[in-house]
Amino acid sequence: MIDIEFVRSRFIKHFDGKTGNVYTSPGRINLIGEHTDYNGGFVFPGAVDKGVTAEIRPNDTEDTVMAYAIDLKDRVDFKLSDPEGPRASWARYIYGIALEMKKLGVPVKGFNIAFAGDVPLGAGMSSSAAMESCFAFGLNDLFGDNKVSQWDMVLAGQATEHNYCGVNCGIMDQFASVFGKAGCLMRLDCRSREFEYFPFKPDGYRLVLLDSVVKHQLAGSPYNDRRNSCENVVKHIATKHPEGKFETLRDCTWEQLEEVKAEVGEEDYRRAKFVLGEKDRVLAVCDALNEGDYEKVGEMMYKTHEGLSKDYEVSCEELDFLNDIAKECGVTGSRIMGGGFGGCTINLVRNDLYKQFVETAKEKFNTKYGHQPKVYDVVIGDGSRRLC
Repeated sequence: MIDIEFVRSRFIKHFDGKTGNVYTSPGRINLIGEHTDYNGGFVFPGAVDKGVTAEIRPNDTEDTVMAYAIDLKDRVDFKLSDPEGPRASWARYIYGIALEMKKLGVPVKGFNIAFAGDVPLGAGMSSSAAMESCFAFGLNDLFGDNKVSQWDMVLAGQATEHNYCGVNCGIMDQFASVFGKAGCLMRLDCRSREFEYFPFKPDGYRLVLLDSVVKHQLAGSPYNDRRNSCENVVKHIATKHPEGKFETLRDCTWEQLEEVKAEVGEEDYRRAKFVLGEKDRVLAVCDALNEGDYEKVGEMMYKTHEGLSKDYEVSCEELDFLNDIAKECGVTGSRIMGGGFGGCTINLVRNDLYKQFVETAKEKFNTKYGHQPKVYDVVIGDGSRRLC
């Protein structure tokens, strides 16, 4: 976690010398359940011990926000009444959250904010959700007397992505950041929003992320394209079954998917096939965790990677290479984590294999790609909170 005094020193330097309140929200990992949140399925995330920390203080103006991104050494001032909002992409998260909190009845006025983060960028650990959750929690505390519920803060973060940042995301990332609990993963039903904490203390195993330090920029909007594929399949199934209610792929069966295979085309079919399979795998992992069967958990992780790579097509050469190394080293489970096209693999590793696996991955990856993957040991931490 970012040092409070580090953030405070920058806040004092760049504004009027007065201090505010300090808030933090974490990034997240997701053990299994990828690209299922916007399909109404199950996810299995946990908050981590890395996140975004912000100091915020009302500045006695009606709607002027003075914002400083410490890591970028960039300052932007803007008015909440400006319909265009700030141009800087990072500032739009602040602008969006402030407006979404106002929609929820929080009388947000002008404020000063400085923030920093230690969530690795591009690693699939949701630095953007950490920002949204941190800013929402802070504004709710400062201006709203904490009247906005945790779930409404989650939805405000999602609405910020949709309305101000151009990403049509689900709710998993913001949920994990707000509701995280140290030592626990969470199974979230993205349709009903019911969730359950699962203690995650795998005796004899550990979770480690290998960051490829690669991010492939693809033409168009590959995330939104895949969401559109899923929605197209649902539309075709709903047309064939007017008696039913089909909102997302969660409402569809394997048999119904097969019925529309020829109509939707091979690409959309394969994407929907992955989502239905992932729903089943998340539930299998829940049963395995209850039984302490981490070998079964690992088996499901490998199957998820195969589906993400071959059917959903969000992997890349570098991540497939890291997954292959994990198999060669006897790692219990490994898969791509996050939206895809770069970032991390998440690996469930027996303690006695950990050192050999990490060293082998670094050496082989460096030989093939000219740089080593970054290694992050996963520590499951708490969600959004006020620090001081």
